Amino acid sequence: MSSLAAVVFDFDGVILDSESAEFESHRLIFERYGVPLTPEEWCDQIGIWAEEHERRWCTRLNERCGAAMEYEAFKTEQHRIFHEIVSREPMRGIRKLLDELADAGVPTAVASTSSARWVVPSVERLGLTHRFRTIVTANDVERRKPAPDVYIEATRRLGADPRRSVAIEDSGPGIASASAAGLTAVAIPHWLTEGHDLAAAALRVAHAGDLSVDRLEQLVNGSR
Repeated sequence: MSSLAAVVFDFDGVILDSESAEFESHRLIFERYGVPLTPEEWCDQIGIWAEEHERRWCTRLNERCGAAMEYEAFKTEQHRIFHEIVSREPMRGIRKLLDELADAGVPTAVASTSSARWVVPSVERLGLTHRFRTIVTANDVERRKPAPDVYIEATRRLGADPRRSVAIEDSGPGIASASAAGLTAVAIPHWLTEGHDLAAAALRVAHAGDLSVDRLEQLVNGSR
Protein backbone atom coordinates (compact mmCIF):
# COMPACT_ATOMS: atom_id res chain seq x y z
CA MET A 1 0.00 0.00 0.00
CA SER A 2 1.30 3.48 -0.91
CA SER A 3 2.25 5.86 1.87
CA LEU A 4 0.43 8.52 -0.17
CA ALA A 5 -3.05 9.14 1.19
CA ALA A 6 -4.13 11.19 -1.84
CA VAL A 7 -3.00 13.50 -4.61
CA VAL A 8 -5.14 16.57 -5.25
CA PHE A 9 -4.78 18.54 -8.48
CA ASP A 10 -5.56 22.14 -9.27
CA PHE A 11 -7.33 22.34 -12.64
CA ASP A 12 -6.54 25.52 -14.59
CA GLY A 13 -2.86 25.62 -15.48
CA VAL A 14 -2.16 22.15 -14.08
CA ILE A 15 -4.53 19.69 -15.75
CA LEU A 16 -5.54 21.96 -18.64
CA ASP A 17 -3.66 24.94 -20.02
CA SER A 18 -6.65 27.23 -19.90
CA GLU A 19 -4.47 30.00 -18.48
CA SER A 20 -2.82 30.72 -21.85
CA ALA A 21 -6.17 30.89 -23.63
CA GLU A 22 -7.67 33.09 -20.91
CA PHE A 23 -4.83 35.60 -21.21
CA GLU A 24 -4.61 35.46 -25.00
CA SER A 25 -8.36 35.93 -25.51
CA HIS A 26 -8.20 39.14 -23.47
CA ARG A 27 -4.95 40.28 -25.10
CA LEU A 28 -6.37 39.91 -28.61
CA ILE A 29 -9.35 42.11 -27.79
CA PHE A 30 -7.07 44.75 -26.27
CA GLU A 31 -4.88 44.55 -29.38
CA ARG A 32 -7.79 45.41 -31.66
CA TYR A 33 -8.04 48.75 -29.90
CA GLY A 34 -4.30 49.35 -29.94
CA VAL A 35 -3.92 48.71 -26.22
CA PRO A 36 -1.16 46.39 -24.94
CA LEU A 37 -1.91 43.78 -22.28
CA THR A 38 1.26 42.27 -20.87
CA PRO A 39 1.81 38.95 -19.07
CA GLU A 40 3.21 40.92 -16.12
CA GLU A 41 -0.01 42.90 -15.81
CA TRP A 42 -2.08 39.75 -16.07
CA CYS A 43 -0.20 37.27 -13.91
CA ASP A 44 -0.82 38.80 -10.48
CA GLN A 45 -4.50 37.84 -10.55
CA ILE A 46 -3.95 34.19 -11.54
CA GLY A 47 -5.08 31.81 -8.83
CA ILE A 48 -7.29 34.40 -7.15
CA TRP A 49 -10.95 34.75 -7.96
CA ALA A 50 -12.27 38.30 -7.95
CA GLU A 51 -15.82 39.57 -8.18
CA GLU A 52 -16.52 41.08 -11.61
CA HIS A 53 -13.29 39.72 -13.13
CA GLU A 54 -14.50 40.15 -16.71
CA ARG A 55 -15.99 43.58 -16.10
CA ARG A 56 -12.68 44.78 -14.64
CA TRP A 57 -10.80 44.05 -17.87
CA CYS A 58 -13.52 45.59 -20.01
CA THR A 59 -13.41 48.74 -17.87
CA ARG A 60 -9.63 48.87 -18.09
CA LEU A 61 -9.75 48.61 -21.89
CA ASN A 62 -12.28 51.42 -22.17
CA GLU A 63 -10.27 53.65 -19.83
CA ARG A 64 -7.09 53.18 -21.85
CA CYS A 65 -8.43 53.72 -25.33
CA GLY A 66 -11.44 55.93 -24.77
CA ALA A 67 -13.72 53.31 -26.32
CA ALA A 68 -17.12 52.38 -24.98
CA MET A 69 -17.21 48.64 -25.54
CA GLU A 70 -20.24 47.20 -23.82
CA TYR A 71 -19.51 44.61 -21.19
CA GLU A 72 -21.80 41.97 -22.69
CA ALA A 73 -20.12 42.35 -26.10
CA PHE A 74 -16.69 42.10 -24.45
CA LYS A 75 -17.66 38.99 -22.52
CA THR A 76 -19.23 37.29 -25.56
CA GLU A 77 -16.20 37.93 -27.75
CA GLN A 78 -13.70 36.91 -25.08
CA HIS A 79 -15.55 33.63 -24.50
CA ARG A 80 -15.72 32.98 -28.26
CA ILE A 81 -11.98 33.43 -28.68
CA PHE A 82 -11.21 31.42 -25.55
CA HIS A 83 -13.18 28.37 -26.66
CA GLU A 84 -11.68 28.61 -30.13
CA ILE A 85 -8.07 28.51 -28.93
CA VAL A 86 -8.10 26.58 -25.63
CA SER A 87 -6.24 23.26 -25.69
CA ARG A 88 -8.19 20.03 -26.15
CA GLU A 89 -5.55 17.93 -24.38
CA PRO A 90 -4.28 17.73 -20.79
CA MET A 91 -0.98 19.33 -19.95
CA ARG A 92 2.27 17.41 -20.38
CA GLY A 93 2.58 14.31 -18.22
CA ILE A 94 -0.88 14.52 -16.62
CA ARG A 95 -2.37 11.39 -18.22
CA LYS A 96 0.71 9.34 -17.39
CA LEU A 97 0.80 10.50 -13.77
CA LEU A 98 -2.91 9.85 -13.29
CA ASP A 99 -2.53 6.37 -14.78
CA GLU A 100 0.37 5.62 -12.45
CA LEU A 101 -1.53 6.86 -9.39
CA ALA A 102 -4.53 4.74 -10.37
CA ASP A 103 -2.33 1.66 -10.76
CA ALA A 104 -0.89 2.32 -7.29
CA GLY A 105 -4.36 2.71 -5.77
CA VAL A 106 -3.77 6.33 -4.74
CA PRO A 107 -7.03 8.32 -4.71
CA THR A 108 -7.08 11.59 -6.62
CA ALA A 109 -9.27 14.69 -6.68
CA VAL A 110 -9.54 18.10 -8.30
CA ALA A 111 -9.58 21.22 -6.11
CA SER A 112 -10.32 24.32 -8.16
CA THR A 113 -11.26 27.93 -7.54
CA SER A 114 -13.18 27.92 -10.83
CA SER A 115 -16.88 27.17 -11.13
CA ALA A 116 -18.36 23.69 -11.47
CA ARG A 117 -19.94 24.63 -14.80
CA TRP A 118 -16.44 25.09 -16.23
CA VAL A 119 -14.39 22.43 -14.42
CA VAL A 120 -16.70 19.40 -14.44
CA PRO A 121 -17.52 19.34 -18.20
CA SER A 122 -13.91 20.24 -19.03
CA VAL A 123 -12.60 17.24 -17.10
CA GLU A 124 -15.14 15.13 -18.97
CA ARG A 125 -14.06 16.50 -22.37
CA LEU A 126 -10.48 15.57 -21.55
CA GLY A 127 -11.61 12.00 -20.84
CA LEU A 128 -10.36 12.15 -17.26
CA THR A 129 -13.56 11.97 -15.19
CA HIS A 130 -12.96 8.33 -14.28
CA ARG A 131 -9.54 9.23 -12.84
CA PHE A 132 -10.91 11.46 -10.07
CA ARG A 133 -12.95 10.27 -7.11
CA THR A 134 -14.26 13.77 -6.53
CA ILE A 135 -14.12 17.28 -7.99
CA VAL A 136 -14.31 20.24 -5.63
CA THR A 137 -14.97 23.68 -7.13
CA ALA A 138 -15.84 27.18 -5.98
CA ASN A 139 -19.48 26.10 -5.83
CA ASP A 140 -18.72 23.71 -2.99
CA VAL A 141 -16.96 26.01 -0.53
CA GLU A 142 -17.46 29.32 1.21
CA ARG A 143 -14.02 30.78 0.46
CA ARG A 144 -11.86 30.43 -2.64
CA LYS A 145 -8.08 30.16 -2.83
CA PRO A 146 -5.82 31.28 -1.19
CA ALA A 147 -8.12 30.12 1.61
CA PRO A 148 -7.67 26.37 2.26
CA ASP A 149 -11.35 25.42 1.86
CA VAL A 150 -11.17 23.51 -1.44
CA TYR A 151 -8.30 21.32 -0.22
CA ILE A 152 -9.92 20.71 3.13
CA GLU A 153 -13.10 19.62 1.37
CA ALA A 154 -11.24 17.45 -1.16
CA THR A 155 -9.34 15.49 1.48
CA ARG A 156 -12.50 15.22 3.59
CA ARG A 157 -14.40 13.66 0.70
CA LEU A 158 -11.53 11.26 0.02
CA GLY A 159 -11.19 10.36 3.69
CA ALA A 160 -7.49 11.18 3.32
CA ASP A 161 -5.05 12.50 5.90
CA PRO A 162 -3.86 15.89 4.59
CA ARG A 163 -0.46 15.30 6.19
CA ARG A 164 0.06 12.34 3.84
CA SER A 165 -1.47 14.03 0.81
CA VAL A 166 0.09 16.03 -2.02
CA ALA A 167 -1.34 19.02 -3.85
CA ILE A 168 -0.18 19.89 -7.36
CA GLU A 169 -0.44 23.61 -8.10
CA ASP A 170 0.81 26.25 -10.52
CA SER A 171 0.25 29.51 -8.63
CA GLY A 172 1.22 31.27 -5.44
CA PRO A 173 -2.35 31.47 -4.11
CA GLY A 174 -2.83 27.77 -4.88
CA ILE A 175 0.35 26.80 -3.02
CA ALA A 176 -0.79 28.93 -0.06
CA SER A 177 -4.21 27.26 -0.10
CA ALA A 178 -2.82 23.73 -0.14
CA SER A 179 -0.20 24.45 2.51
CA ALA A 180 -2.78 26.02 4.83
CA ALA A 181 -4.87 22.86 4.49
CA GLY A 182 -1.91 20.77 5.63
CA LEU A 183 -0.99 19.17 2.28
CA THR A 184 2.50 18.94 0.84
CA ALA A 185 2.55 21.22 -2.18
CA VAL A 186 4.27 20.57 -5.51
CA ALA A 187 4.65 23.50 -7.88
CA ILE A 188 4.47 23.16 -11.65
CA PRO A 189 4.79 26.81 -12.68
CA HIS A 190 2.83 27.88 -15.72
CA TRP A 191 4.66 30.35 -17.97
CA LEU A 192 2.28 33.02 -16.66
CA THR A 193 2.97 32.20 -12.99
CA GLU A 194 6.74 31.78 -13.05
CA GLY A 195 7.02 35.09 -11.19
CA HIS A 196 4.73 33.98 -8.36
CA ASP A 197 6.15 33.27 -4.92
CA LEU A 198 6.25 29.47 -4.92
CA ALA A 199 8.76 29.14 -2.07
CA ALA A 200 6.28 27.26 0.14
CA ALA A 201 6.21 24.33 -2.30
CA ALA A 202 8.17 21.28 -1.18
CA LEU A 203 9.14 20.55 -4.78
CA ARG A 204 9.16 22.47 -8.06
CA VAL A 205 9.17 20.66 -11.40
CA ALA A 206 8.80 21.67 -15.04
CA HIS A 207 5.82 19.42 -15.85
CA ALA A 208 3.84 16.48 -14.48
CA GLY A 209 6.03 14.06 -16.41
CA ASP A 210 8.77 14.83 -13.88
CA LEU A 211 6.63 13.29 -11.14
CA SER A 212 6.01 9.68 -10.17
CA VAL A 213 4.36 7.82 -7.32
CA ASP A 214 7.78 7.08 -5.86
CA ARG A 215 8.80 10.73 -5.94
CA LEU A 216 5.55 11.86 -4.32
CA GLU A 217 5.87 9.19 -1.65
CA GLN A 218 9.34 10.49 -0.83
CA LEU A 219 7.86 13.95 -0.31
CA VAL A 220 5.27 12.85 2.25
CA ASN A 221 7.88 10.66 3.93
CA GLY A 222 10.06 13.71 4.46
CA SER A 223 12.70 13.37 1.75
CA ARG A 224 13.07 14.98 -1.69
